Amino acid sequence: MNKLYPSAEAALEGIVQDGQLMAVGGFGLCGIPEALIKALRDSGVKGLSVISNNAGVDGFGLGQLLETRQIRKMISSYVGENKEFERQYLAGELELEFTPQGTLAEKLRAGGAGIPAFFTRTGVGTLVAQGKEIREFDGHAYVMERALNPDVALVKAHVADKSGNLIFRRTARNFNPACAMAGKVTVVEVEQVVNVGDLDPDAIHLPGIYVHRIVHNPHPEKRIEKRTIRSAA
Repeated sequence: MNKLYPSAEAALEGIVQDGQLMAVGGFGLCGIPEALIKALRDSGVKGLSVISNNAGVDGFGLGQLLETRQIRKMISSYVGENKEFERQYLAGELELEFTPQGTLAEKLRAGGAGIPAFFTRTGVGTLVAQGKEIREFDGHAYVMERALNPDVALVKAHVADKSGNLIFRRTARNFNPACAMAGKVTVVEVEQVVNVGDLDPDAIHLPGIYVHRIVHNPHPEKRIEKRTIRSAA
């Protein structure tokens, strides 16, 4: 099956709508699906709840959707580097479900594995645990966390064949596989597309069963979140 679509806009057509729960891969600006985020912005859908480790930066990545007020709620781990995020949250214009990073990763992994909930010691005794079930195991308190099953997942990979088998590149793998597995519909943006059979089966990081649509973006911007250089001697 050829899952390749001619553009990011075409790949989102018919599957994105107002009020959805969406997962977006990436860590900071590393491994974000740039073209898909832009196409989502241009689609005009609103009232979104977005699962992502963080929310990009002002004017780039998910920061674009914050500027257009298309995001109603963020389910995130790190919320720095974005002044518009801060402004909206402090003004009561943006909901935030603050989630420890490891817990966020496990909530997505559990969703992809068909596990409805799990117990973790992370967050016990903090605001994170408020309103959640607490149970004791072997003398320790654990908080129950529900899995995440986004309606749509937007992810970034390095290479895909036309059946959606994926290879990620180094640290750009980050949250992308977990998002892809958890999504009810998964759209992947890749830099290279090859024919089925061209990939070494042992090199595939994520099988194509999790991927529904593919977009080829050979030249993403790959902006650096915070550039640090050595001062001149």
